[in-house]
Amino acid sequence: MQEPQTHVRRTHLVPPSCATLLVTEDKDRVAVQLNRPEVRNAINAQMVAELHGICAYLESTPKVLLLSGIPSDGATGKKGIFASGADIAELRERRAPDALAGINSALFVRIAALPMPVIAALDGYALGGGAELAYAADFRIGTKALRMGQPETSLGIMAAAGATWRLKELVGEPVAKMMLLAGKIITGEEALRVGLISELVEPARLLEAAHALADKICAQDPLAIQSTKRVFHVPREAHPEADNVAQAELFESPAKFALMQSFLNRKKDPK
Repeated sequence: MQEPQTHVRRTHLVPPSCATLLVTEDKDRVAVQLNRPEVRNAINAQMVAELHGICAYLESTPKVLLLSGIPSDGATGKKGIFASGADIAELRERRAPDALAGINSALFVRIAALPMPVIAALDGYALGGGAELAYAADFRIGTKALRMGQPETSLGIMAAAGATWRLKELVGEPVAKMMLLAGKIITGEEALRVGLISELVEPARLLEAAHALADKICAQDPLAIQSTKRVFHVPREAHPEADNVAQAELFESPAKFALMQSFLNRKKDPK
C-alpha cells in the first residue's frame, strides 16, 4: 500500500475562467465547489459547460473528483446548499429539441464514467438536477440538514437526468417512486437509512470527511481503482470476461509487482 500523501492544495481553474465553480487541484484530486449563491446553486448552461471542462481534464488526467456546494456557516447560522436544481429561468424556455439533446443527462453520464471515483459532499438542498448530479457520484456523504428530492412533476416535467433509473438502483423502487411520483423530500438521516448516502457528519466536518475518503481511495493503486470502477459498471452479461481482461492487464502492471513484493518483504521483516 502506498504511503499517505501530504496534501498541499492550490486553487487552480481547470479549465480557466470558471465563473460558476471554485476549483482546487491537488496531485491526486480535484475539488469542485458549485458557486452560484445568488440562485442557490441552480445548475445553468454555463455551469454544465464548465463541468464538461472539468470532465475533459479528468478524463486525460485521472484524479478523484470531490463535488460540494456552498458550505454552511456556523458563526452566522447561514445554511449550506449543494444545488437547488436546474435554473428554472433557463428551463422554462427549453423545448423538445433541448430535451432530446440531454443537456444535463449527458453531463451526469460523463461524470459517472470518470476514470477515478467521484465523491459528493452534500449539505442543505440537493433537489432536482442537483440530486441527479449527486446520484452520478460513486460516494455521497451528507449532513442532517441535507434535503434530497425530485420536485420536477410539480413543475410539469419529469426528472430526466438519471433519477428514474439511478435512484431506483440506489434505494429501490418503493423509495424511488415516493420521491419521483409523490414529491417526497428525504432528510439526511433518511438518506443514510435507505443507503442514498454512506455517511452522516456535522456540517463543519463535511469536506474533511470527503477528503478523508479520498485519502483512502488515493492510498490504493490508481490503475487498480480505475479498472475496478470500470468493470463494476459493465452490464451483468459482460461478466466474467470483463473481469478477466481487466485482471490480465493488471497482472502485467509494474505497480502489481512492486506492491506485492513490498507486501512479501514486510511479511519477512514484520518490524
